[in-house]
Amino acid sequence: MTSASYIFLAGASRGVGREIAQYLTAQQLKVKALLRTVATAAELEKIGIEVVQGDALNVGDVERAMLTDEPIHTVISTIGGLPSDVERPDYPGNRNLIDAAVKAGVQKFILVSSIGAGNSVVAASPQVLAVLGKVLAEKDKAEQHLIASGLTYTIIRPGGLKSEPATGNGVLTEDPQIIGSINRADVAQLVGRSLNSQHANNKILSAVDRNMLFGQREFAEFSLG
Repeated sequence: MTSASYIFLAGASRGVGREIAQYLTAQQLKVKALLRTVATAAELEKIGIEVVQGDALNVGDVERAMLTDEPIHTVISTIGGLPSDVERPDYPGNRNLIDAAVKAGVQKFILVSSIGAGNSVVAASPQVLAVLGKVLAEKDKAEQHLIASGLTYTIIRPGGLKSEPATGNGVLTEDPQIIGSINRADVAQLVGRSLNSQHANNKILSAVDRNMLFGQREFAEFSLG
């Protein structure tokens, strides 16, 4: 990171994205956030984030936000739809962000996906797949688009998300069969630590809390170095 470059964050209005916003600003990093609605803009600006209004589903909005004179070091995307959304942004929104990141010459793209996407489908229960199967398929398409883009990437797939304070027990693994829960604040820490980790480049990693595993499988923890 240079003082001129910044981190572009999509999905900062809620959930993991909000936790990442707080983590990055606590590290004194320059952050610009793309917000679809301005409802949370004041809260983000209060912690030092530059807010750009725009919808990830709109290519023009994304390019206007990202193709500026200021270089973007890393794009972090946590965007995902709500069950009530007519059009979920999981794939098309992330596709627009990835394509704009290529044009902007971004150094790294961190995509927060979900356990159950791609080859981690083996970890998800039939009940989860019955409810979230379509969402996970969209997340998988976003992952594949990122991998094919040529960008340096890190894909982090959290397990079941909880809104509790960080435990410090969040871990990453390349084992696609691991399933468990993790607090959103711990996901944010893992994403933040992946920013400058060469080890995490071009890796797909599952994220769980080592004390909230479903079942007691042995697995190798991934070191960010």
